[in-house]
Amino acid sequence: METFEWIVALLLGAALLATLARRLGAPYPTFLAIGGACLAFVPNSPEWTLDPHLALTLFVAPILVDAAYDTSLRDLRDNWAPVAGLVIAAVVATTAAVAVLARWLLPDMPWAVAIALGAIVAPPDAAAATAVVRQVRLPHRILKILEGESLLNDASALLIYRLAILAALGGSGLTFSSFAPVFALTVFGSLAAGFIAARITMPLTRLGDVSTSIIMQFCLTFGVWIAAEAIGLSGILTLVVYAMTIARRGGERMPARMRVPSFAVWETVVFVLNAFAFVLIGLQLRPIWERLGGLAMSYLGVALAVLVVVILARFAWVMAYNKAIRARIARYGFNPPRPMSRPTVGGGVVISWAGMRGIVTLAAAFATPETLPDGAPFPYRDLILLTAFVVVLGTLVLQGLTLAPLIAWLGLTDDDPVGREVRIARVEAYRAGLAAIEGDDSLPARLLRKEYLAAIELNQDGAGERMGDTPAGPQRRQAIAAAREKMLELRREAVIGDDAFHVLEQELDWAELAAG
Repeated sequence: METFEWIVALLLGAALLATLARRLGAPYPTFLAIGGACLAFVPNSPEWTLDPHLALTLFVAPILVDAAYDTSLRDLRDNWAPVAGLVIAAVVATTAAVAVLARWLLPDMPWAVAIALGAIVAPPDAAAATAVVRQVRLPHRILKILEGESLLNDASALLIYRLAILAALGGSGLTFSSFAPVFALTVFGSLAAGFIAARITMPLTRLGDVSTSIIMQFCLTFGVWIAAEAIGLSGILTLVVYAMTIARRGGERMPARMRVPSFAVWETVVFVLNAFAFVLIGLQLRPIWERLGGLAMSYLGVALAVLVVVILARFAWVMAYNKAIRARIARYGFNPPRPMSRPTVGGGVVISWAGMRGIVTLAAAFATPETLPDGAPFPYRDLILLTAFVVVLGTLVLQGLTLAPLIAWLGLTDDDPVGREVRIARVEAYRAGLAAIEGDDSLPARLLRKEYLAAIELNQDGAGERMGDTPAGPQRRQAIAAAREKMLELRREAVIGDDAFHVLEQELDWAELAAG
């Protein structure tokens, strides 16, 4: 009963902290991290433990699917160069810098453990950055770069982490010649496995009953991750491809009555998992601090030094790339595939400062083995856990609370390309709806045509009238079905991105539900 009471109290506390964060315009993971740190020193707080192998699966898999489902493939292709730089070069640079620092401060730390520590703190968190940048009119291109990075950098960081842990556990035979085939098989095998798994399981995500369908979605999410890890593939890459394939091919066939509650449940589950991740790591701080004894302050100094290096390493890479790309544009011109903001020094500063760490760092630290194969304790595991939490807490507080004021101070603005695409798509969708009921001369059809013609005129004038929700029976449902087909066509032709598509999809869902 005591455990249940603590769970209720923690969920209530997390909800209150998230509400306070939204009122203050701060990312809610910042407040959850502060709450988790404070909980560690609350008298009689629970002593909960979690299987390290379960941590990544439980905390990362659903959050990754939720983020990947909303990812815009078109925008990811348009910004592949900066995203790839952050996903690969920035992660490698941060890992290397932290590993060198750790070895310098603690010469007896094995290189494999130092590299694992660097890989743990390397990937920024999606929820923290986007929670801030979506509250201000940040240029759409910067937002898409940050979202693409946070979706894919976990894969590169955790691949380095996995290899480092294998080496620390006794895999001294790991060489480049043996690593390269493993790397290629992991990457390309994961991409293929994610696509195949999505095509096979797609019918199971659209079972007739809403509750059954949602349960099946979560079971398949965990099942795909577990299966990928069991055969030596990257669970992250596999899940990213799986979710993006489901979103592009299966989502369009899901009825509105199923999609609306599914999205609400996923959003709630992601919040709960974020809350419990911070709580569980926070609960480990007190026993870790007590075990460290006289080493506590020196280890805290190491953790703070890692925090500084993590921030500086990201700045070094991003600003160097920013300078190089601006020099290239000055020489050859800026010719993007569609209208977008040009790279600027201010944009580079924002991307550099938007490196808040979060749940992946916590879960990876927690997943570090407790013992070596011979039964000896894993070297510096307590330091890894302490450093992970200090880096997460430090970046969320220092960067999370100052990112919005920094964006305002730099004066970065956005011309709302998503809103423009939404208005274009609305006009096309309304026209498709009109065409679908063109031959119907009944009174409801005539009224619906007047409504749609007025909406087309308003959207062409920039007013942005939403899809109506007044009842019109079968005619409205017929028009909505035609509008959906037009939206899918616009997305396939890259006239609109996934952000605009999801806005219109939600409007059509509610209009369809209102129509009966």
